[in-house]
Amino acid sequence: MRSEQPVLVIGENKVTESTPRPRLQAINRQQMILRAMDVEQLIPEDHEARAIWEFVGQLNLSRYYQDIRAVEGIAGREPVDPRLLISLWIYTYKEGVSAAREVSRLCEYHPAYQWLTGMKPINYHTLSDFRVRNKEALDELFTEILGLLSAEGLITLERVMHDGTKVKACAGSDSLRREDRVKAHLEMARQHVAEMGDAQRSEEVSPKVAAARQRAARERQQRLEVALEELEKIRAIKTGVSAKAEARVSESDPESRIMKQSNGGYAPSYNVQISTDTAAGVIVGVGVTQAAVDYEELIPAVEHIENNFGRNPDQMVTDGGFTSRSNIMELHQREVDYIGSMGDGMAQVAAQMNRRGVDPAFWPEVFRYDASTDTYICPCDKRLRYEGKEEQPGRCNYKYRANATECQSCAFKEHCCPHNAVKGRTIVRGADDPLVTVFKEKMQTEEAKQIYKQRGGVAEFTNAWLKDKIGLRQFRVRGLIKIGMETLWACLTYNIQQWIRLRWRVQWMEN
Repeated sequence: MRSEQPVLVIGENKVTESTPRPRLQAINRQQMILRAMDVEQLIPEDHEARAIWEFVGQLNLSRYYQDIRAVEGIAGREPVDPRLLISLWIYTYKEGVSAAREVSRLCEYHPAYQWLTGMKPINYHTLSDFRVRNKEALDELFTEILGLLSAEGLITLERVMHDGTKVKACAGSDSLRREDRVKAHLEMARQHVAEMGDAQRSEEVSPKVAAARQRAARERQQRLEVALEELEKIRAIKTGVSAKAEARVSESDPESRIMKQSNGGYAPSYNVQISTDTAAGVIVGVGVTQAAVDYEELIPAVEHIENNFGRNPDQMVTDGGFTSRSNIMELHQREVDYIGSMGDGMAQVAAQMNRRGVDPAFWPEVFRYDASTDTYICPCDKRLRYEGKEEQPGRCNYKYRANATECQSCAFKEHCCPHNAVKGRTIVRGADDPLVTVFKEKMQTEEAKQIYKQRGGVAEFTNAWLKDKIGLRQFRVRGLIKIGMETLWACLTYNIQQWIRLRWRVQWMEN
């Protein structure tokens, strides 16, 4: 029988051994290639990197240039142009990248980064140092960008939505320590710094490595010293002996505070406050605080806007976390129309009664007020007489107390005031300031309700964009000042993105 020839399969074709083998181009990934490249052709004409470079070129960067010591006619290495570093960081945050090492790596092969740098490498130390250097210049840069956007009609300050969001610090929950552990670690760090000089002289390490190790040891010692100072601040706001004793501070980022996250957990974090103008969704005010609650941050937010624009916004809109009587009164004094959610306080009263173990049959709303005698009558027909008043911002609290003897002998004492062993039951009647009353009436109108409904689509959208698109979910730097600077970088990146979307891209398409 005739034997079949062996078949060589190449792709979908069958070739017998008698057929000449195909000759293919060899793939040699070990070779070095020298090729001509037109840097301008790396990215298209409508690429966002070009828009960022163009926008930064319009800004006054004199505060960045004035500290450069390399000048014409004097020997020395030329530093990287601040315009390039600013453009790099803005484009980097736009891409959701926040690590200086990663930016340096991207400059070696990514077309957009290569176009910005002109194919030149950028050391990550240069990038990292520039991001957290010269805070005053960055503040001016943010304000100037707001001026340009305002001139183009993207900011009106007619209505500003404000909201806060918690951003994790560059520290883990396992970095939290109590005072005794912090002191022990600080003593160890001091000994390590003192012994490091002799130990490194005996090792065969380069001077550069030795200096880096010494710098890292000193920085750890400084963080632990700051941690003790911050621990005292945390204790100052704690109530109760046990709470003060249990106070903890992060050794990695001592200025951070334990805050609740959106997933229900707790972590060292900072509270970022963002004010967004409704005209085009531009961020007009930025603040970073260590406070876990928001209601004390509304007035500073208005002050940030005033510092940036020289005037207050016409209207501020917030959620219930910022709405307090003191804020209502203060914004009225500043001639700012305020829209915010305000509860009736029943939930707080119910929580307080539950903590005290008071039966619902003896909650304050069950007590009857007799205006003719200015007394309250309890469910057991005992009278509570006026004792005094307490003035608070936007509210006056009138206190009424029952006779101590009657309360102690009452059959329902364990239901009414179980933990009151000496004094009689008290009731507080609050009277709002007329301005607060007017505010509550305004919030019941259909117009105010419609304005409040817009808050989530503006304020919460901005926070979501910063976290999801720009990547501001966890900071890369440590310390309140540096945290504030990184937040500014993210926010001015967001603003420039709005300019690209609403102005530059439209103009480019028209041209």
